[in-house]
Amino acid sequence: MALIGTLTAGVSALRTFSKGLEVIGNNIANINTTGFKSSQATFAESFSNTLRGSSPSNGTTSSMPGIQIGTGVQLASINTNFAQGALNSTGVTTDLGVSGRGFFMVQDAASGTTYATRDGSFRFDDAGYLVTQNGLRVRGMTGGTALAAPTTLGDLRIGQSLPLGAELQSISIDRVGNLTEFYSDGSSVATNRLQLQNFNDTSALMREGNNLYSGLDAAGPLGGGILAGGNNPGEGGLGSLQSGVLESSNVDLTAQFSDLITTQRSFQAGSRLITVSDTILEDIVNLKRN
Repeated sequence: MALIGTLTAGVSALRTFSKGLEVIGNNIANINTTGFKSSQATFAESFSNTLRGSSPSNGTTSSMPGIQIGTGVQLASINTNFAQGALNSTGVTTDLGVSGRGFFMVQDAASGTTYATRDGSFRFDDAGYLVTQNGLRVRGMTGGTALAAPTTLGDLRIGQSLPLGAELQSISIDRVGNLTEFYSDGSSVATNRLQLQNFNDTSALMREGNNLYSGLDAAGPLGGGILAGGNNPGEGGLGSLQSGVLESSNVDLTAQFSDLITTQRSFQAGSRLITVSDTILEDIVNLKRN
């Protein structure tokens, strides 16, 4: 039974540390991914076999410690590190970086599914919508005019309030999210305002690929719901926006290579444990034959 337990512990080590290597490999592979947040695997012991339970003293006998043998290791969690990444200049107005906390909210116009993202590499599509590189529409406050600020939650879109006879010349986005349109007649209007969303438990966010996160309800959106109010950049603990920059990956290569070496050695030790156990089992079989 002891040797079988040893094999089980060794197999659990190989299985678990291989997952740790996958996490590290994914981090290193995404060193240049915009807005990527690194992950870290943590481990926990498996259930222990109890050979003797502990017991208290009763006046005539002393207390007795328990005797237990562990059965190996298991994956406890894979946590995402949402620390700020460096903001690198691109010079493109629609490239946006968040300096501080908060996520951009984007929506699939076909399915209506909303996602969170830290990737601010946006563009305007042929209909004037501000979208991600994959075409998801950026959410915020819209409907701004020369007389009123944008107050309607929707997809950000430009060119909807052109003055008579004027053409859209350029746009700008300030630190608090105001998207201002500049026209050929010299006038300008803040037609849209980007919003950010923060969450109580960012560990509940689920990666969906393409730098997107789902599981928004499980993460506990602050402010009463998704973009329910009080979601202006630079307010209520949310970070400010910077136009013309993108947030780089927060992967620390030095730490990743250090973890890679440690996890590799742990994997090798687990492999060695299986090899030794197999050798001893073979010796036992040979003893029986002799």
